[in-house]
Amino acid sequence: MASPVLGELVGTCVLILLGDGVVAGVLLKASKGENAGWLAITAGWAFAVFAGVFTAMAFGSPDAHLNPAVTLGFAVMTGDFSKVLPYSLAQLAGAFVGATLVWIHYAPHWRLTADPNLKLGTFCTSPAVRHMPANLASEIIGTFVLVLVADSIFSTRVAPAGLAAGLGPYLVGSLVWGIGLSLGGTTGYAINPARDLGPRLAHAVLPIPGKRDADWAYAPIPVIGPLIGAGLAGLFVKIVA
Repeated sequence: MASPVLGELVGTCVLILLGDGVVAGVLLKASKGENAGWLAITAGWAFAVFAGVFTAMAFGSPDAHLNPAVTLGFAVMTGDFSKVLPYSLAQLAGAFVGATLVWIHYAPHWRLTADPNLKLGTFCTSPAVRHMPANLASEIIGTFVLVLVADSIFSTRVAPAGLAAGLGPYLVGSLVWGIGLSLGGTTGYAINPARDLGPRLAHAVLPIPGKRDADWAYAPIPVIGPLIGAGLAGLFVKIVA
């Protein structure tokens, strides 16, 4: 039953359940974590990443990308694009399911939360300052760093004998934590098309009381930006490294 596609689906589901879950805990009314702040959100997402990566590996994906942009970036590096479509579809489906589980988990809190922007923010990203070119640049830069440093972590020049078993996911989680702390303040650091689009679709279709629209005008930015950033990082590594 285990397979790379299943691993990507289940791993991404865990990623979003824990990642959007910490955002819900901070934003929604009457949560014990309400107003815990940006440090809690960035830490929660970091932990969500290594939990999702370990789960993806356990369910059959040795790549454990959990992110269509990462899949694309490594495809550019290797020249093998065969995984891009099946992985991306599995990641998107996993993100949708994970967001739906967050909706179920916090069921009583949606009605208690009056601000529809907080409800939307639980599911997907939005910019601190809405300036589409700058927002796009932020997502490109953040994802470029994600793919470049993730590749460097696993480079044989860094660890000639390979990383110790199980260490990689913790290092990637720390990388995502660093990106969130240093670069996430502009757009909420989607750096992952599935992370943003899957939950945004879930928000659009779920019966959430008092919700607003899903802000589709902004939605292309956290999809296109990460894909560009990852592609550029993959090309950079291929040419320079």
